Amino acid sequence: MDKYYRLMRGFNWWPDEQPSDEIKEACWHKMEECGFVVDTVLSHTCPYKYIPREAFLPMINQDSVDDSTEKWLDNIESRLYYERWYCGHWHISKRVDKLHFLFHDFEIAEE
Repeated sequence: MDKYYRLMRGFNWWPDEQPSDEIKEACWHKMEECGFVVDTVLSHTCPYKYIPREAFLPMINQDSVDDSTEKWLDNIESRLYYERWYCGHWHISKRVDKLHFLFHDFEIAEE
């Protein structure tokens, strides 16, 4: 979302902020093991179809943003049965379907 913005201002950004192919493969195998059924998903960012475009930073050219993780999560989300999904990358508080963007809030985990 803000890699170049941070780099221009001398703030850190790390290439390994994107999951490696090995991590993606390990996640996929875990989902296969559980039959693509989970209660809760915790991820830093969200599936591509849920990207909150209203949260885009106006000074960032979105053509230069690496959205491969969001597209990968979109693929997962299309196959996964889940009760709730939490993410926080976008610095907003919002609910869409079963996806919860958390920023300055929290939720109590259900038993």
